[in-house]
Amino acid sequence: MPRALLIVLDSVGIGGGPDADAYGDAGSDTVGHIAEACAAGRGDRPGLREGPLRLPHLAGLGLGLAAQGATGRIPPHLAPTGPVAGAYGHAVETAAGKDTPSGHWEIAGVPVRKPWGHFPDTVPAFPPALVADLVAQAELPGILGDCHASGTAIIDRYGAEHVRTGKPICYTSADSVFQIAAHETAFGLERLHATCRIARDLCDAYRVGRVIARPFVGSAEAGFRRTANRKDYAVEPPGETLLDRLAGEGRAIVSVGKIGDIFAHRATGREIKPAGNAACLDAALEAFQDLPEGGFVFLNLVDFDTEHGHRRDVPGYAAELEAFDARLPEIRAVLRPGDLCVVTADHGNDPTWTGTEHTREQVPILAFGPGIASGPLGGRATFADIGATVARHLGLGRLGAGRAW
Repeated sequence: MPRALLIVLDSVGIGGGPDADAYGDAGSDTVGHIAEACAAGRGDRPGLREGPLRLPHLAGLGLGLAAQGATGRIPPHLAPTGPVAGAYGHAVETAAGKDTPSGHWEIAGVPVRKPWGHFPDTVPAFPPALVADLVAQAELPGILGDCHASGTAIIDRYGAEHVRTGKPICYTSADSVFQIAAHETAFGLERLHATCRIARDLCDAYRVGRVIARPFVGSAEAGFRRTANRKDYAVEPPGETLLDRLAGEGRAIVSVGKIGDIFAHRATGREIKPAGNAACLDAALEAFQDLPEGGFVFLNLVDFDTEHGHRRDVPGYAAELEAFDARLPEIRAVLRPGDLCVVTADHGNDPTWTGTEHTREQVPILAFGPGIASGPLGGRATFADIGATVARHLGLGRLGAGRAW
């Protein structure tokens, strides 16, 4: 029985979707703009990387051709130099959002077309009743922030006051999210998680997709930095996902990275959550080597988004792409005859774009494995085509959305 490995390169979009203008993102293009910046020398950082964007393995799988399908042009240096070694295409998001859960749920067969609740870009951003309930139920002395903000910037701004007063830092963004940052020792990691669980219950009334714990360490003198102990509290998908179908069939499931959090730990099987893209990929490959027939490994690589996209860090994003590209031979090496690997993304986060938020983009589909036919998949009408294809490959029958290629 075949197996499948699904890798989501978090935020690695390849050009604005047809409705990008409605999100203020017409013209955004994460991969294309990074490649152009690198070709022009704006992706150089001595000691990290220099020169054109070098992704020979991804280009060989058809990444540049997928980008051409989405935007009409192949990004610099991403044209394949020989026959394409996989199936390639591009997919449009139909969910009403450009956030991580919406993208992943649609990939897994559940597009959410009802808009999420969002907090306005005002000060304060949160409804007074929500803040009052959180302060009372979590026994807090108050909160700091109460605004739209970059996670690193707001910790720099309020970190010292937070440590002095014990007030957690609460902030949001253009996504449907309520984020709480607190010092791991001065406030306590378990207390932060308990506060987030209370916030999760309170945010249900506002149709907020995620509450996120953002722990950090450090001091005003030495500086503050976020740790790897982030935890997402998401609502459950509103329908049967690929994971639910797999669990119902008794198949082996391994979720690596933030997949467990994204799916609210429903049907996510064995969860592994190392820190960093490299460690997550290590864990996924190790799990796949031991995966029984009919099993599934679902991997999210979040550093593209959190470490580089939101920080508008072109050289860092380019280096992260090149690091992943260099490991594609390892991925191929664990695939047995009949296995399928799909590399895709969940949204964009163009580091050349204005602001610090996600961008509404199409995503690449790169599918490969021993015996998997190579060639164009064209434009796919929904991310759900990915889940539909994986389901068919694993002999699970049709999901509620999507069309297998």
